[in-house]
Amino acid sequence: MSELKNDRFLRALARQPVDVTPVWMMRQAGRYLPEYRAIREKAGSFLDLCTNPELACEVTLQPLERFPLDAAILFSDILTIPDAMGLGLYFETGEGPKFERPIRSEADVNQLPVPDPEDSLRYVMDAVRVIRRELNGRVPLIGFSGSPWTLATYMVEGGSTKDYARVKGMMYDRPDLMHRLLEKTADSVISYLNAQVAAGAQALQIFDTWGGVLTPRDYQEFSLRYMKRIVEGLTQESEGRKVPVILFTKGGGQWLEDIAATGCDAVGLDWTTDIGEARRRVGDQVALQGNMDPSVLYASPERIRKEVEVILESFGPGEGHVFNLGHGIHQHAEPDHAAVFVEAVHELSAKYHQG
Repeated sequence: MSELKNDRFLRALARQPVDVTPVWMMRQAGRYLPEYRAIREKAGSFLDLCTNPELACEVTLQPLERFPLDAAILFSDILTIPDAMGLGLYFETGEGPKFERPIRSEADVNQLPVPDPEDSLRYVMDAVRVIRRELNGRVPLIGFSGSPWTLATYMVEGGSTKDYARVKGMMYDRPDLMHRLLEKTADSVISYLNAQVAAGAQALQIFDTWGGVLTPRDYQEFSLRYMKRIVEGLTQESEGRKVPVILFTKGGGQWLEDIAATGCDAVGLDWTTDIGEARRRVGDQVALQGNMDPSVLYASPERIRKEVEVILESFGPGEGHVFNLGHGIHQHAEPDHAAVFVEAVHELSAKYHQG
């Protein structure tokens, strides 16, 4: 593999000195970019785009051509694992992801396989390999997965949900069955992420999108427990360098200390937690990633720069900060405003890394 020319992102995750705070954006390859929309149309469907390694590579690299980002993130979807388990993923316009065969019974859970990532998920590994080749060491590549709880939510509900009726019904009525489902899902995530590392991913992020809908007790038992299991099961080193793991629970600010204690390298923050307060709570135990409200990108360039400065000032001098949005960039955000954001992070953060 080619030598890494920009390792700010990996250095920040290791809480090592950097010249400026590194920055990338969740969903940085996506619908807000006209060039992405063109490729998406050419592919025919979102799933066709995800399963074509060359096109997945092309859209992964698109934001790097526009913005001086410090990391690329694999273009894929968190629901590739349930699809490989045989649930029949499809997308309906305006309604998001759906499954033809959702998990509704004990028999459904028992017959779920743990997919071989180089078989049913080979297209993801091929995409990682192609992206690494095309990046040629420009920046590190982030691989990712959904958390077991988040994946299970989609699998049991059969798609998106606002009330979590089926998945929480199973959790409360049949905790044994829910644990069995989460165990299989966690084993699948470990296998999947380790395969991404073997294919060339240099950092990993676990998206726990729905962890924040749980009570504190249930979060510990049904979400965090399985993310900790994944962290413990992951490849620790590749190409002579540590493969850092970022855990991101949307709405998880109240559990920062517990997330930091899993053995992860960084905790992702949404915008509802003050990053300075988060740093005071977890100290130097982990790096922190985040956490500007994505809606700030609808504001003027001056306001975007001001918000970047506020967050940098809140984190303060020193190492261990990866700047990001507090969730994915919105599809209606202006690319020019995203450029202001990325450039402001680099420009305004230099003074926090002197000495």
